[in-house]
Amino acid sequence: MAYRLIALDLDGTLIGRNRQISETNRKWIARAREAGIQVTLATGRPFAEAAGYAAQLGLEAPLVVNNGSEIRSLPDVLHRREELDPGSVQELFRLLDRYGNEASFWAHTVQGTIGPDNRHQLSGPIQWLQFAVSSKNPAVLEEIVREVKSWNAFEISNSHPANMECNPRGVTKASGLAEVCRLLGIGMSEVIAAGDSLNDIPMIRAAGLGIAMGNAQQPVKMAADAVAPSHLEDGVAEIIRKYILG
Repeated sequence: MAYRLIALDLDGTLIGRNRQISETNRKWIARAREAGIQVTLATGRPFAEAAGYAAQLGLEAPLVVNNGSEIRSLPDVLHRREELDPGSVQELFRLLDRYGNEASFWAHTVQGTIGPDNRHQLSGPIQWLQFAVSSKNPAVLEEIVREVKSWNAFEISNSHPANMECNPRGVTKASGLAEVCRLLGIGMSEVIAAGDSLNDIPMIRAAGLGIAMGNAQQPVKMAADAVAPSHLEDGVAEIIRKYILG
């Protein structure tokens, strides 16, 4: 199979030590692009954070951000946006209030990132893109996940074992990547997707070749076609060397 696009998660995949992209990964991404391979990022981060990494790499393909709730291109082009139901978000807040300091949250909105420090400063209608709950107590997090799943109101995943991420139903990195493929005129069978967390599983399953990083959560490895070296071992460079330019 000749692959035409590689979709890379950021944290735990492309980003290594000190939240930086290693020179080795940079070099092999540049080689892939020189060979005519498109490269995109598929991340739970908002566009404001992903755009800096994309700019460093000179990426031109649309980006999948907020776990698929937005598809955007540099410098600031919005292709698609899916928003959470505000009423369901308020239900999440009510649930969190029951747990006090045992659980926290962050949320990505069109207006910016919201957390405990600025929750009560909100004014006007908020356009919610993604809502995450975190807890250092695994039992508490498990209880919260179980209840929220019972609502059947969100697409639920994680970007770390200590959090739960909520997106609109049907919105995943896979749905976002499908939109990127449509914009580029590329089939999903022509895509390599790589990641390490539960929010990466949909795109890993949907891509022509789905790859889990060596540091990935076990369910991700089970869903993948192959396992690469970890994000601290320049696993992205190895993926490009082995499967694209090999």
